[in-house]
Amino acid sequence: MRKCVIENVWLAIGSNLGDPTKQVKAALMAIGSLPNTRLLVCSSYYRSLPLGPQDQPDFLNAVLLLETSLTPDKFLDYIQAIERCQGRKKHVYRFGPRTLDLDILLFGKRIITTPRLIVPHYDMYNREFVLYPLLEVAPNLIFPDGTLLIQRLSRISRKNLTYWVKE
Repeated sequence: MRKCVIENVWLAIGSNLGDPTKQVKAALMAIGSLPNTRLLVCSSYYRSLPLGPQDQPDFLNAVLLLETSLTPDKFLDYIQAIERCQGRKKHVYRFGPRTLDLDILLFGKRIITTPRLIVPHYDMYNREFVLYPLLEVAPNLIFPDGTLLIQRLSRISRKNLTYWVKE
């Protein structure tokens, strides 16, 4: 019999289309109803400039802390289904606008490299809109490579990151 392992998962959430606040609220409801998963905390909402083409709206970003006993692949299946249900289309170009973007940042202390999933998220250490919200939900976080979140933050500026006013 397989032992049920409960792991912490840190998930980035972003939106810049279709009323981002409503998109994020709907995603939080959907994530909260995932099987064998519990939403523990959501950071403040942040406003960030788009990484790619600048002729698109600013992004609403946040980080969630969850507990789950789902496998990483099954968890990924569920969050991709949530993205699709909220109108996420396969984007033509990278870093384009989107109704909803859900990225697994960390899955417990695991290091995962498969064709479908890379954890820790491949570029999370360089993104202020990930690290600052992550600080809110896990201030003492130690990454799988042994570095502290606070050490990573010391290497990155807040740039144009501001709070998004919740509606």
